[in-house]
Amino acid sequence: MTAPGTPTTADELRGAGLRVTAARVALLETVRAGDHLDAEAIASGVRERVGHISLPAVYEALHALAAAGLVRRIEPPGSPTLYEGRVGDNHHHLVCRSCGVVADVDCAVGHAPCLTASDDRGFLVDEAEVIYWGLCPGCSTTSSS
Repeated sequence: MTAPGTPTTADELRGAGLRVTAARVALLETVRAGDHLDAEAIASGVRERVGHISLPAVYEALHALAAAGLVRRIEPPGSPTLYEGRVGDNHHHLVCRSCGVVADVDCAVGHAPCLTASDDRGFLVDEAEVIYWGLCPGCSTTSSS
């Protein structure tokens, strides 16, 4: 149940010009409840909520939701494509080189797009994507033992 005045997931889908289906509602709610999920994990979460859904249908819905700005797609090099529900800001990510865990980190400094290119070559920059690589606390403790 949502608070009065808070749009439902179905309202958000409609507002983005998307058709409302049980699968799309379940998919968006699964992404928002998760933490940087791949398509397989999302499909599993949707199946728990509404039953069968094919992986191609999940990819199709994710594409539509990302294009509508309701989910964000991130692609750390060497990792599977991940999806997250944190949209509308220009945050960045920390990725563990050992276990692959991904965590959000707010902008480095300043206003969006967070970083100013040394030479924008005439581009009107509206977003910067930064991935910080290293070891998460669990892996750094393990590697130093």
